[in-house]
Amino acid sequence: MRAVYINSAACISVQDTLSENFFDTLQPENSSQVLKAIEPNYKEFIPPAMSRRMSKTVKMSSVASTKALQEARIEKPDAIIVGTGMGCSQDSEKFLKNVLENNEEFLTPTFFIQSTHNTVAGQIALGLQCHGYNFTYVNCSSSLEFSMLDAKLQILDGEADNVLVGSTDEQTERTMGLYQLNNSIKKEENLPADYLNSKTEGVIWGEGSSFFVLSNDKRESSYAQLKDIQIINNLNVDETQQFIECFLIKNDLKNDNIDAVILGFSGDSESDIYYKKASELFQNSSQLYFKHLSGEFNTASGFSIFMACHILKNQEIPEVMKINSVEKESIKNILLYNHLGGIDHSLVLLEKI
Repeated sequence: MRAVYINSAACISVQDTLSENFFDTLQPENSSQVLKAIEPNYKEFIPPAMSRRMSKTVKMSSVASTKALQEARIEKPDAIIVGTGMGCSQDSEKFLKNVLENNEEFLTPTFFIQSTHNTVAGQIALGLQCHGYNFTYVNCSSSLEFSMLDAKLQILDGEADNVLVGSTDEQTERTMGLYQLNNSIKKEENLPADYLNSKTEGVIWGEGSSFFVLSNDKRESSYAQLKDIQIINNLNVDETQQFIECFLIKNDLKNDNIDAVILGFSGDSESDIYYKKASELFQNSSQLYFKHLSGEFNTASGFSIFMACHILKNQEIPEVMKINSVEKESIKNILLYNHLGGIDHSLVLLEKI
């Protein structure tokens, strides 16, 4: 039976993850309400005339996808699949502002055309002249997981050999203002945030773009094997452990077979209880967290998968990610558990090659 491998991983985030030695420069961020991504010098990747017409999320995705394809040594993938929670928010806001300011008259279509969620996948395909399968998933915090599941099925069914899979989300001033009004973002007086033992609601919001090349071709440079993905929309807190245990049984694994579990602690007291329930199952595993490095956003799981790939490949866990002191001689299986505000729970299982 075919297997699915992650042959490259590229990420733009609030950390300097495009740097080769980013493990050494990871810095927790817990004192700002909103975290901005560290953007590259776009002139090195995108002609300035094109860059001026692109929104931030399109530019981030263009660079991350280029880096991922270069690392995998693939010029043109068989398919492009992108997951996003908010899409091209900047252009959406510009279009709506245009509608209001011009009293719904004499509108140019540019902002509307560029505001659609599938703009990112379309722009990448245009740049590569890739006419293969092109799809965008907009499923809140499980957008990337659905994208990877689709890619996995494409490869297992023999429909594609190399699939470019990515996730991307950007911030906009208006949307961040609305999130602050409904307490999705932490209030100033509740900062700095305590990610693991928070007593207050809300999160620190981030942004970023992560891209991977999934393939049936196992290489020496491959990061990991993508073993399985499971997604559920709603879950009661007392069902958390059963959800995870059924997933492990399905993959012929026991709790102690998981060498490291990456949990999406966000600092939101109401929804982090799911992660505390999950952590009880893995007392003998290295427990890790990541949103103090990336911030919370719809596709933050892209950052965690990127980190998991490097942990498996380097057999090294950054100290800044550790929750407990459990050390493993080798790291074979990593389980990632994520959700956003208690909705759209996902499990991703990666295995060392």
